[in-house]
Amino acid sequence: GRAADKLFSLSGLFAVRKPKGPTSAAVLNLLKERLLAEAGVQTDGKKRNQVLKIGHGGTLDSAATGVLVVGIGKGTKMLGTMLTGSKKYTAIGMLGKATDTLDATGKVTEEKPYDQVTKGDLENVLQKFIGDIMQVPPLYSALKKDGERLSTLMKRGEAVEAKPARPVRVYSLSLQHFQPPLFTLDVECSGGFYVRSLVNDIGKELSTCATVQELTRTKQGPFTLEEHALQEDKWTIDEIAQSLELCTALLLGEPARKKLKTEHPGETAV
Repeated sequence: GRAADKLFSLSGLFAVRKPKGPTSAAVLNLLKERLLAEAGVQTDGKKRNQVLKIGHGGTLDSAATGVLVVGIGKGTKMLGTMLTGSKKYTAIGMLGKATDTLDATGKVTEEKPYDQVTKGDLENVLQKFIGDIMQVPPLYSALKKDGERLSTLMKRGEAVEAKPARPVRVYSLSLQHFQPPLFTLDVECSGGFYVRSLVNDIGKELSTCATVQELTRTKQGPFTLEEHALQEDKWTIDEIAQSLELCTALLLGEPARKKLKTEHPGETAV
């Protein structure tokens, strides 16, 4: 039918707003189901992946929200540039508690006093994390060991060694709000960067501990949350077709960020 023809002619990059809760892969599957259903194409789970070519440009934690860049048709080949490009986040951290996942979904592993921490202390510590830094990725992450995600191995109770520290880049980092124990950060960083690790490291630098309470990706490459990310009620063939047109012009005007030598496609979960 006409809807199916239009769906299979879609090609390029666009952005959706990932809600809190589902994994990035689950969001992609839901999007695919919606589009195929609208087009009247009936498939089972395995064939669905072969019928409609679609992928995303960098995993967001299930507890995180925000911009998820999606490639459709030939656009899937462009996702590598999204994996290595710059990203912006707003993170709410909490002083005084550490968890095994480095965010609010995990088990509390440590509690420390934080009354001594001032706004000035926090602003001074942030300066240490701007520029080219070394960062240890979280154990609960999308990084893989022997083909399986570290987070999957951890949930099974298997012993997992921390990945070695690796170079990442922070373009900007600022404190937006401080009301102990909570603090809000805006960060722009390279691919391969983990905001959970950043907040955990900030806690250690302040002689206490800290964990992420909320995380929102506000920008990825040229795609912003407010202007370009489609809400769930707009996951339709026509809305995506319009978005692809707008995003083609957007991508042509995007300045390139230098790629870090250590960045690997698929290792950009936050």
